[in-house]
Amino acid sequence: MPMSEFEQTKRNRVTRLPERAKYDEHTIFGIIDEALICHIGFVVDGKPFVIPSIHARDGNRLLLHGSSASRMLKHFKEGHDLCVTITLLDGLVLARSVFHHSMNYRSVVLFGNGRIVEERDQKMHGLKVLTEHLVPGRWEDARLPSEQELNATTLISMSIDEGTAKIRTGHPGDDDADYDLPVWAGVIPMRQQTLPPIDDERLTEGIAVPDYVVNYSR
Repeated sequence: MPMSEFEQTKRNRVTRLPERAKYDEHTIFGIIDEALICHIGFVVDGKPFVIPSIHARDGNRLLLHGSSASRMLKHFKEGHDLCVTITLLDGLVLARSVFHHSMNYRSVVLFGNGRIVEERDQKMHGLKVLTEHLVPGRWEDARLPSEQELNATTLISMSIDEGTAKIRTGHPGDDDADYDLPVWAGVIPMRQQTLPPIDDERLTEGIAVPDYVVNYSR
C-alpha cells in the first residue's frame, strides 16, 4: 500500500533546504504524537497571536484544548484557518564556525480549518483522547469532567488539510577551509527526560503510584 502524502502547495512547500522536507503522513503524524506542546497561530482584528496549547491527534484531525474565553473563538466563528507548529529538539550542532552552528530537530507545520466541538459525547471523546495522549491510562483512573467543567472548556477539532515535516539530523557541515581549525565540533544530543514521580503533599496515605506513572515514557 503506498504511503499517503500531503499535496505540496504554496503554503506547505519548503523552499529553504527542501531536502529536509517530508510530506508523508507517517513522519508528520509520528512527530505530532510524540510531542506534548504545540503553538497555534491565528489573527483576530488584524492582530497576530501565537499561543501554546496541549494537543492530540484523532485520526486526521488535531484536537486542541482551550478556555471558553479564548480569543480563538472569534477566529473560528469567522471561518478562518489555523496554522499549528510543533518542534522536537534532538541536539545542538556545534560547527567550527559560528555561521554553521545549528540544531538537530523534527518539526511540523500544519494548516487546517478548526471547529468548536459542541456535542457532549464528542467533547468527552476528545477530552479522553487528549488525556490519554498526555498520560495513557489516566482517563480511567481520574474523576471525569463535571457538566460545569465541560461548559468551561473549549475543545477545538482541526482538520489537517496540509502538512509538512522538516527534519535535520547528523553532524555539522563546515566550509572545507575550516576543517583544519583547532576547534571542537560535534553534536550535543538532547532528549526529554521523565524523573521519578512526586506525591502530592495532600495525597491520602496508602495510595500507591499507578504503574502507568511509574513506567511513564514517550
